[in-house]
Amino acid sequence: MKTMNNPNTESSELELVITRVFDAPRELVFKAWTEPERVAQWWGPRDFTIPVCELDVRPGGAILMHMHGPDGGVYPMKGVFHEIVVPERLVFTTRAFEDQDGNPQLDALHTVTFADLGGKTKLTLQARVVRSTPEVAWALAGMEEGWVQALERLAESLQ
Repeated sequence: MKTMNNPNTESSELELVITRVFDAPRELVFKAWTEPERVAQWWGPRDFTIPVCELDVRPGGAILMHMHGPDGGVYPMKGVFHEIVVPERLVFTTRAFEDQDGNPQLDALHTVTFADLGGKTKLTLQARVVRSTPEVAWALAGMEEGWVQALERLAESLQ
């Protein structure tokens, strides 16, 4: 993980890259990222559920998810798909943790690549925080572990 801070703004840039091999064909792993009923099975850390998962998988298409945490909190996330290359690549942005005025406190750009390894899939996730406020420092501190747990849940959903 690479962290870069700019002391002159509230924003900080954090980049996380995770690579994992899944014992499933690339087409199936890609579908697990693009079909709402599949995404809802694995998205988020352990003990989170996704009661709302709406994905319009096309460039410019909207993303809406509500993550329900074990603390009872609901964490809405909105986003937009920017690039879809079936079954090789997804690029999308997400915005989360809206303040009382509806302004997101966390904006991130995600690039996910899917490489065919002869029946298995090498997935590379690049998550780059492009804007955040101090109020979501707790979420940034758990971002890597959250993605690791989500990808573990993804692996389990592919079995």
